[in-house]
Amino acid sequence: MTPEIADTVITDFLKTLSQKLDEAGQVAKAAEACANAGNPRKAVEIIMDVEQLMFDANTLLNGACLLRLRFKCDQDRD
Repeated sequence: MTPEIADTVITDFLKTLSQKLDEAGQVAKAAEACANAGNPRKAVEIIMDVEQLMFDANTLLNGACLLRLRFKCDQDRD
């Protein structure tokens, strides 16, 4: 993989990461509204939908960081 391709992949990862976090924020707001309306049990049920989104976001973050590290190390050698 070239550094240019890595930059494109990192950019795509970060775009998707942002989308996942936005979606997680929407779910969290819905859960909060439910709890504020007096139904905390349903709120917990709703917030559980955040788990997969956060896992995906973390995986994308790790991928972007690994690519950055990989190509930073290559640049340090030049």
